[in-house]
Amino acid sequence: MPTLSWIRAMTCLGNLGLSRQIIIKSILTKQRKQKAIMKKIVAIVLVATTLSLGGNKLQAQSKFGFISLSEMISDMPEYKKADSSMKDYQSALNQNFEDMKSEFNEKDSLLSSKDTVKYTRAQLEIKRKQLGELYLKLQGYQQQAGQLYQQKQQDLMAPIQKKATDVVQTVAKENGYTYVFLKDALLVSPPADDILPLVKKKLGLK
Repeated sequence: MPTLSWIRAMTCLGNLGLSRQIIIKSILTKQRKQKAIMKKIVAIVLVATTLSLGGNKLQAQSKFGFISLSEMISDMPEYKKADSSMKDYQSALNQNFEDMKSEFNEKDSLLSSKDTVKYTRAQLEIKRKQLGELYLKLQGYQQQAGQLYQQKQQDLMAPIQKKATDVVQTVAKENGYTYVFLKDALLVSPPADDILPLVKKKLGLK
């Protein structure tokens, strides 16, 4: 019959064996994870190398240019004409506000004077209502005028911007440029040419 010491010894060995299995399993799991990580690293390096080589090849085969559309458009005669029209429109909006303000002050003065005795109660009620409506118009005029101004600007600038874009595309095609970037939005770019002189020449600008 097994003694208590023998049972304890066998239990100890069994526990050691189990611990050994757990340790071996843990090591194998870590090795598999390390292999998976290494495969991912190799794949990332290969992709990065491929992209780098592809980028160098693309740069070697492509011709890059850049342009400042804002500078180009500001030199176009159509823009100068539109800018003059916008200034006139702004003046008209301001004048309309002044006219409304004068009308309001006039109506307000009338209702605050002794001349109100000449009007019936119904007439005075109508005039007060008109004054209130005019006051609300004055309160919201700034926002309304801003919206009208923006819409007018968009209507005038849309055909000018389209013409500018079309000319840039034509010049790029005629001169073999694969890509043309906006100078206004560039932070980093490959070596490129400023095509603004070519575009100005195409438009007949100095």
